[in-house]
Amino acid sequence: MSHSDYRFIDRLLHRLALHFKPVAEISFDLDQLLVRAGPSEISSQKHVFVSGLARAGTTALMRRLHDSGQFRSLTYRDMPFVLAPNIWGKLNSISRRENRSSERTHGDGLSINFDSPESLDEVFWKIFDGDQYISPEGLRPHIPSKELIQKYVRYVNAILSTETPHRRYLSKNNNNILRLDAIQQAFSKALILIPFREPLQHAYSLLRQHRHFSSIQAESKFVLSYMTWLGHHEFGLGHRRFLLEKGVNPGYPVDSLNYWLALWSEVYSWLGYSNLQGPLFIAYEDLCSREFTWMKLAELAEIPSTRQCCCQFRLSVHPIEEGYDHALANRASSIYNKLLNHSRKTLYTAQI
Repeated sequence: MSHSDYRFIDRLLHRLALHFKPVAEISFDLDQLLVRAGPSEISSQKHVFVSGLARAGTTALMRRLHDSGQFRSLTYRDMPFVLAPNIWGKLNSISRRENRSSERTHGDGLSINFDSPESLDEVFWKIFDGDQYISPEGLRPHIPSKELIQKYVRYVNAILSTETPHRRYLSKNNNNILRLDAIQQAFSKALILIPFREPLQHAYSLLRQHRHFSSIQAESKFVLSYMTWLGHHEFGLGHRRFLLEKGVNPGYPVDSLNYWLALWSEVYSWLGYSNLQGPLFIAYEDLCSREFTWMKLAELAEIPSTRQCCCQFRLSVHPIEEGYDHALANRASSIYNKLLNHSRKTLYTAQI
């Protein structure tokens, strides 16, 4: 929701539930007491996980999937006690605020309300294992213990145990690229989708959002704290880059297009090199222009492809108003073309 929608009491509750680790841990433990069905019932379900670099179309894809009516996702109604969906759901149902829609803080035309699905389950990983992958320098690949992976399965089971008919979970979490193996260990039949986008336009979008959120956070400490609590370090004053390749430090200033182009190359070259066998890479340009792409995704996700959706894929192309290193852009373009060819080949041959 827009930061202006949060009253003083809302901000106080968010700080209590998300900032203080013992409170979050206790809320999780208490919520587990209300879960009746065992996690074995949902372990073999075909859940869907959307991940990737921010501004790649992850939100649009997640919302299109959610519009199918086949999934339970975390929504703004689950905030701020996001680790206790059953307890908070019962308390929150006593007094529900008006469910009006407003444009999200990104200023990208996407409207949200209390029932909009959102990227919130990073709170789980951050509370229980944040020290293992989050540092002041950035976010490193995350290898959770087997015990923590099983605890995550119980968490997803708790989300699906709320008052909902759905037994399949839909997650959008950009930080999940750090732990794709763990997701596959938790849910062997999960469909993992990684959108990617033409690098120059993608990097420019990231730069614009970085400047946009830096300006907002300079005026509102709550917005900076809010994004930090949720593990959103994609851009803004709380930005922390992904540290995926040992020793990589391009040295570009964060307010330059070169920085975001270098980050794009690092993230997608690492993903393409180490994770081609599990996730399905999806070019956002293909989602916008090739109807087959969505039809095939719907088939793989086992959802109807023709259901009326409120979220459509739209491709925005902006004139690049920044100088950049053309050699760097050419390297990113080469990575993009390899991923594009791999994506189309895999999508045509993918089986349910």
